[in-house]
Amino acid sequence: MNTPSRNTAHVPATPHRTSAAIHHLPVKLAFIERGTPQFMRLTLALFSAGLATFALLYCVQPILPVLSQDFGVSPATSSLSLSVSTGLMALGLLITGPLSDAVGRKSVMVVALLLAALFTLLSAFMTSWQGILIIRALVGLSLSGVAAVAMTYLSEEIHPSVVAFSMGLYISGNSIGGMSGRLLSGVLTDFFSWRIAIGVIGLLALASAVMFWRILPASRHFRPSSLKPHTLAINFRLQFRDAGLPMLFAEGFLLMGAFVTLFNYIGYRLLAAPWFLSQAVVGLLSVVYLTGTYSSPKAGALTARYGRGPVLMVSIMIMLAGLLITWFNSLIIILIGMMLFTAGFFAAHSTASGWIGRRARRAKGQASSLYLFCYYVGSSTAGTLGGFFWHSFGWTGVVLFLSCLLLIALFVARRLRHLPELRRL
Repeated sequence: MNTPSRNTAHVPATPHRTSAAIHHLPVKLAFIERGTPQFMRLTLALFSAGLATFALLYCVQPILPVLSQDFGVSPATSSLSLSVSTGLMALGLLITGPLSDAVGRKSVMVVALLLAALFTLLSAFMTSWQGILIIRALVGLSLSGVAAVAMTYLSEEIHPSVVAFSMGLYISGNSIGGMSGRLLSGVLTDFFSWRIAIGVIGLLALASAVMFWRILPASRHFRPSSLKPHTLAINFRLQFRDAGLPMLFAEGFLLMGAFVTLFNYIGYRLLAAPWFLSQAVVGLLSVVYLTGTYSSPKAGALTARYGRGPVLMVSIMIMLAGLLITWFNSLIIILIGMMLFTAGFFAAHSTASGWIGRRARRAKGQASSLYLFCYYVGSSTAGTLGGFFWHSFGWTGVVLFLSCLLLIALFVARRLRHLPELRRL
């Protein structure tokens, strides 16, 4: 009599615990689906982070001629105010990506964005060229904690079926950020001063950082990994054993190198004869970045239909066509060329960066960091080297230099196209 009673007493408890466990699993493991409130919060948070990141990074680009004049430096030296940021950002990515693999995604991104905004505010008070370069280096180092980690966060938290679309939305935020930073700094410098322009951008970025911290959903799928050098070295070797990842890293170098170089020196061209445009008008030309807000999510959608390889190749060809169009002397035609070049770049970058998460088997944060390391090394290297082509051969030299970079990128994309897709683990 007692035995059945004990068995009966345990029956209600077991299904209750099982039911609770089953109920808990979907909440913990479910990906964020498109159309849900969490998707909207995540999209808004990362859009604002991308906007602030690239506004802070590229706000000096349209005022390079002003910095040349104010500090008495050459165009190539003036470009260092951008190159040191992208160079230190590249080095920082080798640290912040693995760091986020160990301590978490959101905390790294929040601290990084806050520091970058504060350093930018400080740069408005620098009176020496050396001081400007030191602060700009710290801005780039701080922003490294946003760039790679955001891509990894997306690949972990968003449902696989909409990762490409979400990556496109994030990169469209990057494009608007790059446009906003250039636009605000160009226009405010013309009406006030470059110091006021940089200060305003720093304050806006600080507000974006606070909003990002408040609304970004916490990670659900993050699993901490070791920061031991031996583990990092093993993961590093794994990234380069993959057939496609090294080629994607090379694409990042070539694409970003070409993009930054064009926008570094197009301002010098348009401020001179026969156009003699004002600094405000040159800043307004940054509206071409709006083409990236369309092309990056569009490219993400097209990869589902045609595959990443074909979309990447077509995007690079659009960049090349836009570059060649800027060779003409009509201002309207130059603007059309800049629009094509920008649309092609953001589509190509969206495709390549989304491909990283697909091919990386382990330590996705480290893989994204390596891609963006090459991406920003390309920005620093080609961006500064382009100054010598501009000084020696004018715009023709810049066009020929960038054409070589894009033709190599097209060759690499063709090889990537023929690689088999990896199944998601």
